[in-house]
Amino acid sequence: LAIIIFVIVDSFTTKYVNNGFRTLLEWVETNLVAGVFAFIGVYFVATVAFIPGSILTLGIGFVLGKSAGLGPGVALASLSVFVGAYLGATASFLLGRYLLRDWVGRNLLLKYPTIQALDEAFKQQGFRIFVLLRLSPIVPFNAINYIGGVTSIKLAHYALSLFFILPGTVLYCFIGATAGSLTESESAASGPVAIVSIVVGLLFGLLAVFAISYYAKREFNTIIAKQGQEGSIVDDGADEEQPQQQGEGLM
Repeated sequence: LAIIIFVIVDSFTTKYVNNGFRTLLEWVETNLVAGVFAFIGVYFVATVAFIPGSILTLGIGFVLGKSAGLGPGVALASLSVFVGAYLGATASFLLGRYLLRDWVGRNLLLKYPTIQALDEAFKQQGFRIFVLLRLSPIVPFNAINYIGGVTSIKLAHYALSLFFILPGTVLYCFIGATAGSLTESESAASGPVAIVSIVVGLLFGLLAVFAISYYAKREFNTIIAKQGQEGSIVDDGADEEQPQQQGEGLM
């Protein structure tokens, strides 16, 4: 909790965290192998500590795209981000379930009453719901990791749903790697034809991710509506039983 508070205050004051990220990415560029492993560790800590990972994701894409080329850079950056985010998200889930359950319930879950209302649905459709949450930014990534721990979803289903962060991860890494590769005049990404291909690929990538996000949000809203209908049916049934019980008592 103290780390999270420090990060929030620092983002508005001294910006030690942001400056540290820049230093790390510069070091990764000159120490590629060791740097990738160090980056995974930093991404893990950032995920647990509620530090937004978008800067790190774009940054590692830029660095690896510049040093390794567009294709290898995107692949290596995506793998590095995914491993760090996967491990960090799993650790956050376990912390939310076993060590910080009360804090998560008081401070995070209350901000997203929709998730709280779906707790019963998590028992039957936990995997599907979390896949939709990963594909669409309905709840911030770092927050849903902790919130997942206080829901009824199984750890195995939660862990499997994390693979669906890959589309957004690859897109962010591709954006960063594109900028990095274009800064290298000797890169295979130089030349008007290659630049046009990159731009077209980027546009199609954005459209694909937005389409997936839109579909996921629509499906999520369908589940919410269905859960609300089932809840109202249960409430109506309970209301009907009460007069009957009262009448039986009078007899």
